[in-house]
Amino acid sequence: MTIEASTQQTREPRIRLGMVGGGAGAFIGAVHRIAARIDDQYELIAGALSSTPEKAMASGADLGLDPTRTYSSYREMAIREAKLKNGIEAVSIVTPNHVHYDAAKEFLRRGIHVICDKPLTSNLADAKKLKKVADESGALFILTHNYTGYPMVRQAREMIANGELGDIRLVQAEYPQDWLTEAVEQQGAKQAVWRTDPAQSGAGGSTGDIGTHAYNLATFVSGLELDSLAADLDSFVPGRRLDDNAHVMLRFKAKGSEKPAKGMLWCSQVAPGHENGLKVRVYGTKGGLEWVQADPNYLWFTPFGEPKRLITRNGAGSGAAAARVSRIPSGHPEGYLEAFATIYTEAAHAINAHKNGKAVDKAVVYPTVDDGVKGVAFVDACVASSKRNGAWVKV
Repeated sequence: MTIEASTQQTREPRIRLGMVGGGAGAFIGAVHRIAARIDDQYELIAGALSSTPEKAMASGADLGLDPTRTYSSYREMAIREAKLKNGIEAVSIVTPNHVHYDAAKEFLRRGIHVICDKPLTSNLADAKKLKKVADESGALFILTHNYTGYPMVRQAREMIANGELGDIRLVQAEYPQDWLTEAVEQQGAKQAVWRTDPAQSGAGGSTGDIGTHAYNLATFVSGLELDSLAADLDSFVPGRRLDDNAHVMLRFKAKGSEKPAKGMLWCSQVAPGHENGLKVRVYGTKGGLEWVQADPNYLWFTPFGEPKRLITRNGAGSGAAAARVSRIPSGHPEGYLEAFATIYTEAAHAINAHKNGKAVDKAVVYPTVDDGVKGVAFVDACVASSKRNGAWVKV
């Protein structure tokens, strides 16, 4: 069933949604709000949109929120909303990384489902503690690794799971950008300031911001689990406190009797000419796959010894996994916002099933708190390896 088709049947009431962070001038908050609206599964009714009370109220007014449901702190919001008869059922957390743990904890402990931006937390200790809170709360935890929502990513995952590539040997992931080529954080660029600040971002710079996306995508598509890595991290821009480039070699755990797969990951925010160059390639004993985020409606499949084949979204060669999360007719582009919306809609399916005491459909797929812990562990291992001159580190 396509996501588009699912909205045409008898529908559940919109999920009452709150938001932490995402006030005026915050890029990712607007993306989350658009994603939540695309399939009309949510209604934003409350928010703690800024740590500055005046900005929080002004941002709430801009979004048309009731002033009584606009809060000056996420803790106040969690306490009051949990007591209201029509309080929020889920909350989106779209703050800098260091706030994720405390904010998510407040809502989870009150039975409110959490939809959180990545990475999970700013350090591994908090990630592990948050997993414990989430597991004990009974509430759902959804991590917005949005690239897992693309139809052709789901197609690649399905093909690999069905054995069309044979035993996986190689996984290559890269995510280059160029927006931090100069020290824009020293010029006050808001998005750069917190991302290059260890107190807000954590120990990883490019590794935490975009490396976690590349790593998550590689494991999501391939179905493999990382065993160990060797990383070489750099801060090329003078005065920058966190890495802005990383080269990482990967060793995956063995599956059955075959030789363990190997991989490489490159993430960079100082690569001129790359705006958002996420790419994943997977090679097995029977063939290879390649997907590029900048051209997301296409997946290249090369069976060994045969010509390269182009699989298109909703076109010849694509299967049920891709069709299920497609909305737009063939030949029309479907991109970043729709992929983000897929995560929100998968979350809505899970939240509604939870509310009705039903099992979640097995087709529903979204990143969880466990994926979040793995992402932070990846960053932690990269930093540890690089400090030891690229030594192999168990993840």
